[in-house]
Amino acid sequence: MSTWSLRRRPGRTLGLLLLVVLSFLVLRSTSVFMLSVVFVLFLTASACPSPAAWSSSVSDAEERLLPRLDWSTLMGLQHRRLGLQAKGQNFMLEDTTFWIFGGSIHYFRVPRDYWRDRLLKMKACGLNTLTTYVPWNLHEPERGKFDFSGNLDLEAFVRLAAEIGLWVILRPGPYICAEIDLGGLPSWLLQDPGMKLRTTYQGFTEAVDLYFDHLMSRVVPLQYKHGGPIIAVQVENEYGSYNRDPAYMPYIKKALEDRGIIELLLTSDNKDGLQKGVVHGVLATINLQSQQELQSLTTSLLSIQGNQPKMVMEYWTGWFDSWGSPHNILDSSEVLETVSAITNAGASINLYMFHGGTNFGFINGAMHFNEYKSDVTSYGTPLSPPPDLLPKMAYEPMEPFLYLSLWDALKYMGKPIKSEKPINMENLPVNNGNGQAFGYTLYETTITSSGILRGCVRDRGQVFVNTVSIGFLDYKTTEIVIPLIQGYTVLRILVENRGRVNYGNNIDDQRKGLIGNLFLNNFPLKNFKIYSLDMKKSFFQRFGTDAWSTVPEAPTFPAFFLGSLSVVPSPSDTFLKLEGWEKGVVVVNGQILGRYWNIGPQETLYLPGAWLNSGANQVIVFEETVAGPMVQSTDTPHLGRNQYIH
Repeated sequence: MSTWSLRRRPGRTLGLLLLVVLSFLVLRSTSVFMLSVVFVLFLTASACPSPAAWSSSVSDAEERLLPRLDWSTLMGLQHRRLGLQAKGQNFMLEDTTFWIFGGSIHYFRVPRDYWRDRLLKMKACGLNTLTTYVPWNLHEPERGKFDFSGNLDLEAFVRLAAEIGLWVILRPGPYICAEIDLGGLPSWLLQDPGMKLRTTYQGFTEAVDLYFDHLMSRVVPLQYKHGGPIIAVQVENEYGSYNRDPAYMPYIKKALEDRGIIELLLTSDNKDGLQKGVVHGVLATINLQSQQELQSLTTSLLSIQGNQPKMVMEYWTGWFDSWGSPHNILDSSEVLETVSAITNAGASINLYMFHGGTNFGFINGAMHFNEYKSDVTSYGTPLSPPPDLLPKMAYEPMEPFLYLSLWDALKYMGKPIKSEKPINMENLPVNNGNGQAFGYTLYETTITSSGILRGCVRDRGQVFVNTVSIGFLDYKTTEIVIPLIQGYTVLRILVENRGRVNYGNNIDDQRKGLIGNLFLNNFPLKNFKIYSLDMKKSFFQRFGTDAWSTVPEAPTFPAFFLGSLSVVPSPSDTFLKLEGWEKGVVVVNGQILGRYWNIGPQETLYLPGAWLNSGANQVIVFEETVAGPMVQSTDTPHLGRNQYIH
């Protein structure tokens, strides 16, 4: 059997002369996933060049060290015939040995106004390839209705990468994991009670086919052989660790090829799935975080596909955070040692993540193995590499001056859905029959006695007798005592979807809301009124000026609080801190920043300056239980009290 040599392949003097001092720039941040990583050239005096020197410094270094890897020349190739190929232990781009230095940025987690800034920093730090996922659930929020506009303009993002001088490896799914709700699969798929996600189940493949018909019509012209920057495309994502249907991965491969994908195809698997994730005719790559994994996985790769180019598609430069758990951080020395080991082994590498961004809105995912844990709002930290940091600003605190209780807001919601039994979010008759994907759902019914209330709530339900909160139902607490009441009483349960699981074997079971019957003293309750509180921009537009009143001394919760953030003289990035508040959501100028929760580890919400106006900016806070006196603005993100700081 052939062996992988640790000797540098042609052109790999880069590994010795260039590498790669990784600097982990640990900002005081609410970071969940991946602190920024910077490649430092050994022969330059500073970590990365100044703006004026970007082009000249990078190209000078390439010219001195890597004449065979002149990326700027390759980007301008006029006759593109061969593309990226796997030849022996080398990647070849046309006739040139090619080493992939990749970094992941998710366009849907970064405000569009900042795409150029993030990509320029990637290029300036020595990387040559951008990798990005494509989230199906955001691009097709309703069946057959596609959205590739604004922050979801995939084509603009890919073209911008090309303009800056970056190749692209596209990871279109349909399942992407990515710590996003349901791994990027649309929640409306779960309307089918027999749905089997990530299999060749007809209901799933029909939806994939329609989505790929639309998506690939946009992607195909951006491929390398058509003059674009996409040099490789990934087939699904870590399927070996799921492995429910042996026909599924060949189906996805064929679905891509039948729609015009002609570049190199890759798979990507972690240690749990590498053996089962391989597809004939597709190059296998690996995902890992430690040197120990590197040795075992590279040995496995060699036995699986022989002497082929090695690539770590995801080198995890950190880990994501969950609400109520400590902040995760990876020591920079460990990162440097592992990256050095990867490159010394002759492998290409992709840094997952180079810049994590933010789970704006409700798009965060969750994990559920022994315990359900949802991911926090932040997915990474604002970068701190050169040229210049985007300016940050601490504005004057915002004190809410208007108020609207949830119970008073219901009259602006329109007619509730009436149903004999509870209906889960995905099957609510809303959004043109596509159900509710994100946010909260309120269930109301009438009871005439006290007793034990029991039900399956996904994920967290606050229980009210009339308007008085009596506790919560969730994964751990499945029953609650209803106190003594007199006569007909309104029972209400406000259920929050905290995020669908994005990885694991239970993704078919990610329906949210009340699941099945709700029982009082073992008798199923009937005749529900159901309100869909998805908190989209149109949701808040229902509240006219006459809906609001001044904030009372003792507000009734849950409630909406309205205030104005004054921005003078010009908008800059800032971070909102809700000290004294407990749990809820912040919306600024119609943009949902995400969730906050005082259990940590995240204590601040990132507010991009690009979403602010000079002057007054509308801020709405939806608070479930306890309101603080104000919303503070700070120029630095804050670590939580239960976070680990190295």
